[in-house]
This record gives sequence, C-alpha cells and structure tokens, in this order.
Amino acid sequence: MGGFTDINRRHWTLRHLPAWAQPYGRLSRWDRPIGTWLLLFPCWWSVTLAAAPDWARLAGWMAIFAVGALAMRGAGCTWNDIVDRKIDAQVERTRSRPLPSGEVKLKNALAWTAIQLAIGAVILFKLNKFAGGVALCSMILVAIYPSMKRFTFWPQVILGLAFNWGALVGYATITETLSWATVLLYFGGVSWTLVYDTIYAMQDQRDDAIVGVRSTARRFAHAPRRWLAAFALLALALWGLSGLLAHLKPVYFAGLLLVALHLGWQIATLKPDDQADCLTKFRANEYLGWLLLIAIAAGRAV
Repeated sequence: MGGFTDINRRHWTLRHLPAWAQPYGRLSRWDRPIGTWLLLFPCWWSVTLAAAPDWARLAGWMAIFAVGALAMRGAGCTWNDIVDRKIDAQVERTRSRPLPSGEVKLKNALAWTAIQLAIGAVILFKLNKFAGGVALCSMILVAIYPSMKRFTFWPQVILGLAFNWGALVGYATITETLSWATVLLYFGGVSWTLVYDTIYAMQDQRDDAIVGVRSTARRFAHAPRRWLAAFALLALALWGLSGLLAHLKPVYFAGLLLVALHLGWQIATLKPDDQADCLTKFRANEYLGWLLLIAIAAGRAV
C-alpha cells in the first residue's frame, strides 16, 4: 500500500497468526506494543510504590496487570477504530486499518471488543472491592475519548486521564486506599501523555485539518516545543513531589534526572513535520517508562 502507515507487517503477531486472525490483532494494535507499554507503566509504577521491596508479591501483580493492560488496550483501540472508522478512511496513516479497509465487518469488531472486555473483567475480579471500584470509574473516560477530537483541541487530556488511571488502581490494589503521592504520580502521567500523544498526533496534522479532527498537535502548531517543554516540566515536578511525599530515597531523584534528560532529547530533536521522526520519538517513551519504574523500585529498595 502506498503512503505513510504505522502498521508493522513484520511484527510476529502478523507473521505467525492465522490469516483470518491478523486483522483482529491489528485492531488491538498487537503489532504496535508501545501503546500497551504506555498503559501498563503507570500500573507498574504505583504497584511498585506500594509493594516494593516485597519483590515476589510485586512480580505477581505486575504479571496480572500486564495481562489486563493487553486486553484493555486492545479493547480501547478496537472501540476507537469503530467510532473513527469513517474518519480513518480519510487519513493517509489510518485508511489501511481493518475497518476502513473492509477487512473486518463492524459486527465482528464489536464482538472482538466484547471478548477483550471480558478478559479485562476477569482481571477486575481479582482486585479488592476498592481497587475494582476505582478501575471501573475509568470506563467513562475510555468510552468518551474517541469522540473528544470532534469537540475539543484537547482530546489528549482525556486520553491522559484514561491511560494513567492504572497509577490509581495499582496502589489501591495493594493498600486498599489512595495517597497524595499516588495522585501526584497519576497527574504527572497525564502531563507526560500530553507530551507523547501530541508528538503522535503530529503525524496526522495535515489530514486532521482537512477532515476537521482536533488535537493538541494542531492547537500547539505555532510553538510545539514550548508547549511540550511546559508539560514535560510539569510531569517532572509532579513526579518529584510524589517521590518526596512517598519518602523515596535519593536514588529515585537521580533516576528522575535521567527521565528529564530523555524528555529533553525528545523535544530538542523533534521534527514536527517528519512523520517518521514523530513516530520514533513517540515509541521512545517506552524507555522513559522503564527509567521511572527502575527509579521508583530503587527508591523503595531497602
């Protein structure tokens, strides 16, 4: 197919799945695991904040949240494609997705969404009642996010609120409560999302302007680095305050410095009009997630 696309047809899920199942893997973005990582890391950060240094308990919950993140991210992406199927058909990067290209029928996509939600529900039942209630509250955000780009230039805020909800759920799972450190960790993640998803949305600025889709990439087009730097600094400040309130050891703040350097590299070298560069910078946020996770674990270590 011609034109720019972010589909990775060489990914193992597309090479080894049966031909009939490959479009469903693409609906769930299994060929692009970065989205699962970005959903998973806030869960892992907060569960580490609560459970470390009980490493055995921590490992078990990390595995459970990994399965949940894979299922819920897949359900969210499938639902997003259902809602956006007509818009996706008009955007170069997305017109080859399974729904606009006709590879998957709408009723089958709805059934696939339900299956993935059922897997997520199984994980939900493993949580305590308080954590389960916290987790359920996020479904409102997940449901409304795909429509926000039609009404506001700030849909990334809704995405950030939804994608980082695991920062609340993870801590609640271990402690059956929340803390101010956790809340600050959560809002730091929301600010981080405004950085990485604005970069992601830069890939579609031209087509979005034509079809009327709104985003922070379009909103910040006149001064993208200034806005990205502001949200990066806010994320770092919130994560720093979170570490102080959680009484993390100084090694955490050394790790946070590495996170700051990574964000600085992304913003300083970003090419907003280069789709491939924007995609590379977006995917690089997996490394940021690992850096912050290691920093929290080290800050909790005895």
